[in-house]
Amino acid sequence: DVQLQASGGGLVQSGGSLRLSCTASGFAFANAEMSWIRQAQGKGTEWVSTTYPGGNANYAEFVKGRFTISRDDTKNTLYLQMNSLRFEDTAVYYCAKRAPLGVGVDYEYWGQGTLVTVSS
Repeated sequence: DVQLQASGGGLVQSGGSLRLSCTASGFAFANAEMSWIRQAQGKGTEWVSTTYPGGNANYAEFVKGRFTISRDDTKNTLYLQMNSLRFEDTAVYYCAKRAPLGVGVDYEYWGQGTLVTVSS
């Protein structure tokens, strides 16, 4: 079975930092495109960042320069280092495995989410 287990969320003051982790199992993590997506209360999901096999990454404009996505393929673990956090970064953060092209969905597996709360 595929499992994605996110952790590392919590309460932090504005300007602070957190590092999220997502441990994966049940698929070839090193070959997978992995993303972080967030959802603020009462709002839709919002793509944050994606990392590709080999380590290249893309970021949403609103996190560029503040967040860094990374992966440790030896540990099957995805990370999101979040610095200079803002109140508007408050959300549940999900890790997800991107689906192969042609499947019809963007993400085929999701983790359970970890809540990040930034106090102003």
